[in-house]
Amino acid sequence: MGPHPAVAAIRLAVRRVLHDVLSDSPPGRPPLVLAACSGGADSMALASALAFEAPRLRVRAGGITVDHGLQTGSDDRAHEVAERLTALGLDPVDTVTVTVGRAGGPEAAARTARYAALDDAAERHGATAVLLGHTRDDQAETVLLGLARGSGTRSLAGMAAVSGGLSGTAGAGRRYRRPFLHIDRQTTRKACLVQALPVWDDPHNADPSFTRSRVRHEALPVLEKALGRGIVEALARTAQLSRDDADALDAWAQEAQRAATRPDGTLDIAALHALPPAVRRRVLRRAAIAAGAPAGSLFARHIEETDRLITAWRGQRPLNLPGRVEAKRQGGRLVLTQANQ
Repeated sequence: MGPHPAVAAIRLAVRRVLHDVLSDSPPGRPPLVLAACSGGADSMALASALAFEAPRLRVRAGGITVDHGLQTGSDDRAHEVAERLTALGLDPVDTVTVTVGRAGGPEAAARTARYAALDDAAERHGATAVLLGHTRDDQAETVLLGLARGSGTRSLAGMAAVSGGLSGTAGAGRRYRRPFLHIDRQTTRKACLVQALPVWDDPHNADPSFTRSRVRHEALPVLEKALGRGIVEALARTAQLSRDDADALDAWAQEAQRAATRPDGTLDIAALHALPPAVRRRVLRRAAIAAGAPAGSLFARHIEETDRLITAWRGQRPLNLPGRVEAKRQGGRLVLTQANQ
């Protein structure tokens, strides 16, 4: 008799990712893959599946848990999670404590601190990949948040199945893998139940002061009631379709930026004006980031104002963009420069 269907589903998802990791790895020593684990159902199911599948594919498997220090007793919980990972047979198992700042709000600050810790752990241990337990439900929430922000196609694309680390070091380009983006949260919880895996439910996930919690417990249930069941699947499908579109437009924008860039590094107004708006605004965003504007602080309104320097020129004054970047039209050129400290 085979494993429970929920267990089989999560193992298959992890097995497929491990095959991809092996195909990306040079021959020789087996690659190390880490499971990022908070102790919740999604990440415990992930760690369990990794511990089961890795030895069968000659992959080394470890785990990491991050203590954000945001709750009383969080250090004890992190220690308990590490013990569970070790009991599953994962090695190495790492526990990292981070300090969460305030930039971008509590959720964004915690995410930044977490990924920085995961990047550091991957590099210290020489891990080829870090697996994350984001599910189809998480993807739906991400798409809905992007829709509410009006951030465009890239935001609606949600989370990628494969993404790079924040450090930008060699080997970080395909560091993060999300095997469960097509698996719902109920399946991971069921997998933990039938395997008798202990699960910790983070109270922050039910705290209405956090935007994602309100989306999960208030917005999505209302949408399901109004539009019928299947909204989570529809939003996740939207993410994939949007990602395909965004990838194509980004590739076009990269070529367009190269063609519009003059020898002095400025952008040719006539070349920009000839581009479709979706491509031109991507070029402007890329150029602003290259000039020093933080990507997380560069919003659609900034790009729209910069776009007017090209499409609705009436002698506007230079624009001040995030990161002390100035955008101005100078003759037939668009100049983006960062002010001196």
